Formats: sequence, C-alpha cells, structure tokens
Amino acid sequence: MKISGLIITYNEEKNIREVLECFDFCDEIIIVDSFSTDKTVEIAEQFPKVKIIQNTFEDFTKQRNLALDAATNDWVLFLDGDERITAALRKEIIEELQKPTQKDAYYFYRKFYFADKPINYSGTQTDKNFRLFRKSKARYIAGRKVHETLEVNGTIGELKNKLLHFSVSDYESYKKKMIHYGALKGQELAAKGKKYSLIIQYSKTAFKFFKAYILRLGILDGKEGYQLSYLQSLSVFETYESLKKEQK
Repeated sequence: MKISGLIITYNEEKNIREVLECFDFCDEIIIVDSFSTDKTVEIAEQFPKVKIIQNTFEDFTKQRNLALDAATNDWVLFLDGDERITAALRKEIIEELQKPTQKDAYYFYRKFYFADKPINYSGTQTDKNFRLFRKSKARYIAGRKVHETLEVNGTIGELKNKLLHFSVSDYESYKKKMIHYGALKGQELAAKGKKYSLIIQYSKTAFKFFKAYILRLGILDGKEGYQLSYLQSLSVFETYESLKKEQK
C-alpha cells in the first residue's frame, strides 16, 4: 500500500530531520513550507523522497489542503513538526494498511510532553487527531484558521499506540504559540459574524482554566499542569482580544 507523508512547516530546523525520519516507510514526502527563514528547507532537501512547495501562510487549513492536493497517493500520513512516531506505532500503521479491509481515516492518540516531561492530565488524556486517512474520503473544513478540522466521509478507526507530541519545548515559545492561535481564532470568529462580549471573554477564560486545572486534573501535573492550564486560558483571552480588534 503506497502512502504519502505530509507536513506543513515554518522555521522547523530543530524538528525537521527527526519528523522526516518518521516518514521512512512512505513513498513520497510532501512539505508545504511558509518561506522558512532558517535551515528547514536546506535540511529537508537532503531527503531524496521530499518534494517542497513554498506557499505564503494564510491559515493552517489552506496549507494542509494544499499538501493534500499535492499528494499522488490516496493514503496520507499527516504529521506536525513536533510529533514523532514510535517503532510500535510505525509497525501498527503498516500492519493496518496491509489488512484486506481498512477504515477510511484513523485517529491517533497523542502523548503530550512539556519540555521533555510527560504530561498525564491537564486535558491531554483524551487528545487525539486524525493523522492517517484516505484523501479521497477527507478534507479539512474551509474557514477554520486554527485547530483545523478534518471532515471524513467514510469509516473511522483508532490506532492503539500513541503518537508522541513534543508540543512545548519551553514556556515562552509555547506562550507565543498560544497567543498566535488565539489571534487566529479571533479572526475566524469575526469572519463568522460573532460579536465581542466582555462578559463572555472573562467567563470563558476563567472556565477554561478551571476545566484544565481542576476538572481535567491539571493540578496532578504539578507546575507544568498549572502553566499549561494558564496558557490554555490565555489563548481563550487572546481570542476575544483579537475579535475585539477585528470589530474596531
């Protein structure tokens, strides 16, 4: 079964080599790069199966769908730069695709890491995303600027082995990431005609922290659990700050 490995990048020189090695069983690797200013492209060009497409970033959904359109195989494996496949997951993917019948899309559960420390709670317990699917049966929903959503017109399965998710290298870089996501989400809400409300902004921000830290047991993750819960709530706050700016 032929499979295309897909990834979107911007300044991923710290990650690109390791994540491309995760695609070693793929027949081709498609990179949609947003004109990285570091050595991302230079490193990626060292891999013989890689095809690089440069495209100015508008939002995550458009970049992902561009990668899908460039893939020559129906089966695709879509990873982020901070994700890694374990040997057990690699074996499970290959075995699943060799079965006489397969699902059309597979969820991967992810194991979250904060500066190389494994996180067990803080809302990460049930974290999962589509990573392996038939592109003929799925497409990222237009209009979602961040937290892009794959719409699947077919059967859905789950793989048992977890994908490693090294989302947080350090506190400050993750803070910038969450603020950026919040800004994009605010633009998305504005495009949908949502109206800014101070009450909604503060109530949703407070509830997000309470949910992650108390309801989703972030308190059990120690200092990192508190920081993750705070940054998740900060992203919500920045969403409504962005929405407010868009309406002025």
